[in-house]
Amino acid sequence: MLLYYIIALFIILVDQLTKYLTVQSIPLHETVEVIPSILSFTYHRNTGAAWSILEGQMWFFYIVTVIVVGVIIYYLHTHGKEDRLFALSLSLILGGAIGNFIDRLFLQYVVDMIRLEFIQFPIFNIADMALTIGVGLMILYLIRDEWKEYQKKKVGKTSD
Repeated sequence: MLLYYIIALFIILVDQLTKYLTVQSIPLHETVEVIPSILSFTYHRNTGAAWSILEGQMWFFYIVTVIVVGVIIYYLHTHGKEDRLFALSLSLILGGAIGNFIDRLFLQYVVDMIRLEFIQFPIFNIADMALTIGVGLMILYLIRDEWKEYQKKKVGKTSD
């Protein structure tokens, strides 16, 4: 179980380090090209959620994040040992949620910096990546879990 908290902590640390380095080395709204036409870093302040939805609604984000973190910790303790994919997805979501929560709590906005040049996509950060990957893994876990249940029912019907 400790491993999954270490993963979440690692995500938080890398997220906060990259945000700190961005703020210290890139002027607001300026872009530093990393891989031409593919990847750049742009210092952006996001006062909302993904795609800047619900801008300025900090109390909403505080409440939702505290609830989400509580639920994740509960499920990690009660069901995390049952499935590694489930626990990994929770740890990624936990790390991402806390990473962005730290920004919202202390800065009143989230520092975003990763920009994909080859598509029209919002600027994001490490916490956002962890959240996205965590949710993707959770969806895979749920599909796999439903498939296992379906197979059990199917086998049960054929043996009747």
